[in-house]
Parts: sequence; structure tokens; C-alpha cells
Amino acid sequence: MTAAPEDTVLHRTENSVSWITLNRPEAMNAVTWAQRERVIALLADASADPAVRAVVLTATGKGFCAGADLRGGPATGAATGPATGSGGGDRVAGDVARTIRLGAQRLITAVLDCEKPVLAAVNGTAAGIGSHLALACDLVIAAEGARFIEVFVRRGLVPDGGGAYLLPRLVGPQKAKELMFFGDAVPAAEAARLGLVNKVVAAEELQDTVREWAERLAQGPTRALAMTKQLVNASLDGDRAAALAAEATAQEINMTTADANEGVASFVERRTPKYLGR
Repeated sequence: MTAAPEDTVLHRTENSVSWITLNRPEAMNAVTWAQRERVIALLADASADPAVRAVVLTATGKGFCAGADLRGGPATGAATGPATGSGGGDRVAGDVARTIRLGAQRLITAVLDCEKPVLAAVNGTAAGIGSHLALACDLVIAAEGARFIEVFVRRGLVPDGGGAYLLPRLVGPQKAKELMFFGDAVPAAEAARLGLVNKVVAAEELQDTVREWAERLAQGPTRALAMTKQLVNASLDGDRAAALAAEATAQEINMTTADANEGVASFVERRTPKYLGR
């Protein structure tokens, strides 16, 4: 019997933090089509809900996400979707590209475009699309036993889920090629040294550390954080003039928010600001 999406992707909101938890520990949280769709929907909900001011992506068991669940096969669809055309016949040109666009790329884009800061709590192995799911997050905290693996080359595949876009921006093109060409596991401590991870903690400290960071983000000026995220993400794709123009526009928009006015007033009045996320 197939588990319901709400059982394989747990969700709760506490102290303005939306917690999204992959829950297929028996499969090392290899992500299915249904899980992917639920995660995308929850991220969209977080963007639209003023009561949500930060998001945490994490998982149960020993693995964060072992990649796409390929065992579903073309008939049932894995995390990237069905591999055949809508008629269920032989694959034709365009089917694979469409599958990737509507599957893995939509998942990663949902993280990158979420209007709230997204924090990854990597409890174990993050492989393939699972690694990219973590690296797409704004901040990454990993347990000491976590590993990151560009597993695609081991299966004779080209990286998907934006891996060739994300990795060079984090570690540079040469190191990105090394990780993708060899597919070696990168331990959490090495991932932190390379800049893939913000912080490494003992496994038993992971949830508390992530909660502290997430709730701190949730108390911040939410719209300013959203625009800061957008500026940083876009800065690596455009030229200086475009980046400066976007910065000026973001400043103009942000100065209309209640939190910006509160930040200035609290500075003038020499008190701690109380941000409302508006």
C-alpha cells in the first residue's frame, strides 16, 4: 500500500517556522514524485503565508535524501516524473528534457525562489538530487556524520536538479568538476571547508541548532531577507550594472515596509527592533 504524501513529507509550523521533513527512512529518503510535489506545494505556501517567516528542510532516519527514487520506474514515475510520453509508448525526443524541467528542476527552483529563508538540516547522506536540494537552501547545517555525494557519474548520468549551476557558484568550476567527475563522498567537515555547509554539529545537537537559527531568522525583517536572498542569487548571473540596479530597486521597495521603518526607529530610539515580517 502506497503511503500518503502527508505521511512521507511531514509538516508543522512552530514559532513562525515551517518544518518540512522527508519521512521515508527505510529508503534513505529517496524522493518520490508525490513527495516532490508536496515539498514544492509547501514551499509555495510558505512564500504566500505571512505567518511563516522561515523554512527548515530536513529528514528522518540516517539519510537526508539519497536522490530520486528510481525504483518507481517509468510507469509510476520517480522523483523526476515519468520517462515516457503521455501516451505511455516509446520515448521520443523531448521527453527526457521535459521530465527534468517539470521534475528535478522544479524542486530546486522552488527552494531558490521561496520568499522566506530556507535552512537545510542535513542529518545524513545527501546524494544526487538530495545533495542539490540541500545546496539550494540559503543556509546549511549538517550533522557530523552527513555526507554529500554527486552520485550521477556512478550511474553514467549527467547531473540534474541544477547541480552544474549550483556547485560552481559554491566551490568554483575546477572543484565542481572534481566532485562531479569522480562522485566521491564529501564528509560534512570537508563540505564545510569547501563552503558547501555553513556549520557542522554533533548529530544530537542538529535539531536544536537548526531551531535556534530558524527562529532567529523568523524574528528578522522578513521582506528585507527575501529581497536580500533574491539579490544574492541573481548577482552571480548578471553584470555589475544589473546588480546595482536591482539593489536600488530592492532598497526602494523595502523602505515601504513596516519592518524597515521599525528598524530605523529602533536605531534612533536606541532599542531592540521588533520585526513583524511586514
